[in-house]
Amino acid sequence: MEILHTLFNDAPLLALFVTLSLGYFVGKFRIKRFVLGGIAGTLLVGVLIGQIGIDIDSDLKTIFFAMFIYAVGYQGGPQFFQSLNRESIKQLASATIMCVVGLICVLVAAWGFDLDRGTAAGLAAGGLTQSAIIGTAGDAISKLNLSADAIKIMQTNIAVGYAVCYIFGSLGPILMISAFFPGIMGWDIREEAKKLAQKLGGGKAELEPGQFHALRDLDTRVYQISPEAKAIGETVIDIFVDDEEATVEALMRGGQVVPIEPALKIEAGDIVAVTARIGAYVDHHDYFGPEVQRPDGMELIEETRDVILTNRQVAGKSFGELQTQNSAQTRYGVFATAAFRMGRELPLLKDVILKKGDEIRFVGRSKDLDRVTSKLGYVISAAAITDFIFFGIGIAAGILLGMVEFKLAGIPVSVGTGGGCLLSGLFFGWLRATHPRFAALPTGASNFLRDFGLAVFVGVVGITAGPQAFVTIQKYGLTLFMLGIAVTIVPQIITFYFSYYVLRIKNPIELLGCIAGGRSANPGFAALLEKCGNATPVVPFTVTYTLANIWLTLWGPIIVGIISVNAS
Repeated sequence: MEILHTLFNDAPLLALFVTLSLGYFVGKFRIKRFVLGGIAGTLLVGVLIGQIGIDIDSDLKTIFFAMFIYAVGYQGGPQFFQSLNRESIKQLASATIMCVVGLICVLVAAWGFDLDRGTAAGLAAGGLTQSAIIGTAGDAISKLNLSADAIKIMQTNIAVGYAVCYIFGSLGPILMISAFFPGIMGWDIREEAKKLAQKLGGGKAELEPGQFHALRDLDTRVYQISPEAKAIGETVIDIFVDDEEATVEALMRGGQVVPIEPALKIEAGDIVAVTARIGAYVDHHDYFGPEVQRPDGMELIEETRDVILTNRQVAGKSFGELQTQNSAQTRYGVFATAAFRMGRELPLLKDVILKKGDEIRFVGRSKDLDRVTSKLGYVISAAAITDFIFFGIGIAAGILLGMVEFKLAGIPVSVGTGGGCLLSGLFFGWLRATHPRFAALPTGASNFLRDFGLAVFVGVVGITAGPQAFVTIQKYGLTLFMLGIAVTIVPQIITFYFSYYVLRIKNPIELLGCIAGGRSANPGFAALLEKCGNATPVVPFTVTYTLANIWLTLWGPIIVGIISVNAS
């Protein structure tokens, strides 16, 4: 032990990366649907390693938490501002009720059981499964007019409260959303998801990492035009319009490649490469002729292109409207294969509404894609780089916002660096979606900032909390765990019935998606997706999840400001 103490104090970063590695290893263990997760695993391992007594610079966690929370805001910005409309008002109200009831439960528990500010904030972070509260509450505590020792104890108690309450905080929504609510309402989740998918126009199963759809929606086949083929005399654009959007993308005539133009007519003996949805191929033997091997010299080079939707005239329309309101000459040769909102795949259903900031994936030839993508927004380039000018401005603006202090019922409160960077990230994410030339932060870069920033922050918190952790557990123990159960369950029950009877969100899938999102409950959402068998809950979850992340993150300094000094 002495060797580790010397080694880790000589190289604190070594202790940090050992904590990250072991934490994510522990987080992979699965008990049925429940997975501890890398963040909770890192915190627990950090607390254990911290027992050695390691002196690690606390500024490290401030820096990485600022980057984490800025990335969270940046990714959610376009969707958040687009959600502020009448169409989503019920879902936004549901998420707000969930977060407010959660806050009230935490405050009642703190006052009723004499919890200090740190333990109360940890109860909120774990019971409501919002890791960001650890940072915003810790930042607020650091600004209190208290001794350094008192501040350190309370900051440690945040981590301990989170660790004690997090396990049921993650498990509770899984049980409530996938079993309890459907059971008491008599809902068959799979059947309800099928009904909703049919109403919207389709749907497909959600995939696990490494899985793929072997039965593809899109395929390219080669035909030789027979003398009796119905396609003879048709132009390629006529075929596109008449034959369920089958697209002739390459043609050889007499052994020579013929450039594809909309007015090009099909002749007997031509060899054509046809791309279409699988369902369109059923009658192609009669329409074109026999399917043949690709001849030498015939090539078809296509690309996959991701486009961020920024065109105001397109945002707010459905997939079906996007298809029918554009001419065949515009749509020719371009196929939408996927769509994403805040990193989650949307079902490609005809009635799903597109919003600013959505990412749409197209497949086609470059010249065909150029014709379509220019009308929608800007292309995400594989060579995209971070705009460090605006990244620096964004973080600086967040820090400045965190320094602003206001009074709530006479109590001084500030959102802190975390809350400030969240708000700044929301703004610059929206700016990027509406003005693509500015504030670039590629998806890969923002994902890394988000995931690594939170991992480092939690690792440092765990290591520094180690020596005090068991003192707090001995003091509150089972009481804190039971309070965590209450904070997890009560807001879900109240919000479920309020949303169903008052807000009148009657569709089971929409309502359960709102409950999962309003609780910021990724494990619960994963369980719901498994029950549904398709992606129909994604849209309500994304809307509520975005708002819940904002509210819950801001609860950190609110809790610290409201809990009385006497409780400290």
